[in-house]
Amino acid sequence: MPYVNIQVTREGGPDGTGPSAEQKAQLISGVTGLLQDVLGKSPATTFVVISEVPLEDWGIGGLPVQEYRRQVQLRQD
Repeated sequence: MPYVNIQVTREGGPDGTGPSAEQKAQLISGVTGLLQDVLGKSPATTFVVISEVPLEDWGIGGLPVQEYRRQVQLRQD
């Protein structure tokens, strides 16, 4: 009984507030199909949960993601 938790930030998507319902359905279908194809897991017992996280609650490299992105952009300029 696989359980997959996908965490994404609330950005992007069609209105800028995260993935649309259609995109989430694609993620669920794709992950379920992958587990079936690679590991032989039954879709009937595969659970996929998508959690949306506010951008300010996400960090990379010890920094809030927005600050991390600013620093990366400065290095590229």
